[in-house]
Amino acid sequence: MQKILPFIFLIVPLNGFTQPSDDSPIKFAFYSSAWGQSSNGNLQSGLRLVVENRTDSPVRLASIEFEPTIDKAEPEMININLTIPSEGFAEQEMPYIDLISINQCVADTLQKSWRLVEISNYTLNPSVRRLIIEDTSAFRIYQCVSTVNTLWIEDTTSEQHHYNEWVLFHFESSSN
Repeated sequence: MQKILPFIFLIVPLNGFTQPSDDSPIKFAFYSSAWGQSSNGNLQSGLRLVVENRTDSPVRLASIEFEPTIDKAEPEMININLTIPSEGFAEQEMPYIDLISINQCVADTLQKSWRLVEISNYTLNPSVRRLIIEDTSAFRIYQCVSTVNTLWIEDTTSEQHHYNEWVLFHFESSSN
């Protein structure tokens, strides 16, 4: 039986354990200086969205909807309407939207003196942030996962692309 088990794992897909295999060519990250504050008093700082288009044609990122992990919480729909050039980047400033209170893992992690740095649909490599990590207990590459529904539209064909994908909430230790 023990020899058969590895073959079963190779044949049977691990639904629910892996990220969808159809990886979106539109990569994005949200940032907010409000997340670095010890209280929610600096919410006027808003959100900053940076988007990379890895396709050969311009696209318009229409919306990103965050699914809640907390009972009775509603999804948080962010209407974006941002055009990104082919093989290029775009960014947008927007009013602050609470993406923290709909995710239990994020709320729990923030109570343990971790500071939210970014939310993105890609894995954060420490070398990207030019960090040399000497104390791994003082830094987290990511801590929490959430599901989002992303809608983007090709400008030339008006074809809509809907992705159900993961985002990662990236944390660093607080400077307390």
